[in-house]
Amino acid sequence: MTENSTSRLVDLFEKYGQSPWLDNLRRSYITTGQLERYVELGVRGLTSNPTIFQKAIQDSSDYDEQLAQLSDRQLSVADTYWELVLKDIADAADVFSGLFHQSKGQDGHVSVEVDPHLSYDSDATVQAAIHLRNRLKAPNVLIKIPATKEGLIAIESLVSRGFNINVTLIFSLDRYKEVLEAYVSGLEKLAKQSPERIKDVVGVASFFISRVDAIVDTELSALGTEMASQFSGKSAILQAQMAYLHFSGVLQSERWKKLEANGAHLQRPLWASTSTKNPLFKDTLYVDELIGRNTVNTIPEETMLAFHDHGVASQSLEAKSGNSPALWNELLSTGINFDAIAQKLEADGVRSFEQSFDVLLEALEIKIGKIDGK
Repeated sequence: MTENSTSRLVDLFEKYGQSPWLDNLRRSYITTGQLERYVELGVRGLTSNPTIFQKAIQDSSDYDEQLAQLSDRQLSVADTYWELVLKDIADAADVFSGLFHQSKGQDGHVSVEVDPHLSYDSDATVQAAIHLRNRLKAPNVLIKIPATKEGLIAIESLVSRGFNINVTLIFSLDRYKEVLEAYVSGLEKLAKQSPERIKDVVGVASFFISRVDAIVDTELSALGTEMASQFSGKSAILQAQMAYLHFSGVLQSERWKKLEANGAHLQRPLWASTSTKNPLFKDTLYVDELIGRNTVNTIPEETMLAFHDHGVASQSLEAKSGNSPALWNELLSTGINFDAIAQKLEADGVRSFEQSFDVLLEALEIKIGKIDGK
């Protein structure tokens, strides 16, 4: 695992310009040195979300010692949650700090999400992000904000204040365009107010993959046409290719070049939800097919290890994006309503994170009660 020359994950970055991040975090990664070993293997960052923390904390004894210490402080259950989470985030950020400085801030980031119950409240999201950044002093922490309509307002506001943001739950090409616009507009506002701070802002836009295929493939199958069957397992990758083309176009624009001349950094597309849901698909499909310069893939642990073992590293995004517009129009001609699918996936994604957050708080309340002898 320490021989970087043989690691496909290292090849992703060194040969093809993509940064592989790990889509998971649990305390044992820190205490056992596992996270450091993954960094040696080629992992260049890490993402988390409420569901990840629910799985890490609820059925684990790894947090019992800190819980016992916190119980003396008579904190609320929600405050206890954040104490646990922010310790993991701070410790993970410390593991990645060397890579962060070595890459001059391009990689080595750790992401933490605001309370998912704030997803439809712009002002509360801004305040929560400010609170999290004040708690987490590490420069390599990204604050995760969902790409709801209300989230877009918060994202532009936070970027204009110099915040580093991971925009999450992007399911459609149109919403991705709005996310990139919010980032660029935020940078332009910051450039007017504090031009010297623009060079310190970085961000990613998390475009979800497998969840899109899971729904679209069902609708394609229902159509029952030969053309529809040709797109099975391909629509999410095709939409990501279209997003990458839009990203590449923005980078060539005069508007962006003006910002870049002042030191602005890209908001890289980040491919999320990249484990395959369909057992008929190759387990590394959404890694193999989405490799391109200036992108990130945040990979679930099992998929990451599968790619390290037998994935195929190539410049797949740029090699295949040329035909994407024609294929995308052909897919749209089937009549599948991608806007409706994206709206459902966004609502489902927010709800899922809310439920994970709430279930974990309930579990923490029980754990705290046991510690207090109730």
